[in-house]
Amino acid sequence: MSKYDPLWEYIRKHEPEMITFDEVEAVCGIPLDHAFLTFKKELPAYGFRVGNISMKEKTIRIEKL
Repeated sequence: MSKYDPLWEYIRKHEPEMITFDEVEAVCGIPLDHAFLTFKKELPAYGFRVGNISMKEKTIRIEKL
C-alpha cells in the first residue's frame, strides 16, 4: 500500500483537473514531499496521470487517460 493511495482514490472519484498541495495534505494526512515524484507513477492504474507540477502556484495538474 502506497502512502498516496488515498489521493489516487480521491482523484478517481472526483476527477479534478487540478489539486493543490494543501488538498493533497488534507486527503493523505501528510504533506507533499519529494517522494511524490516517484509515487506519481502509480496514478495511471487509476486512469489518470500527473501533468504539470507548479511549485510556484503549489498545484498539480491531473490529466485523465
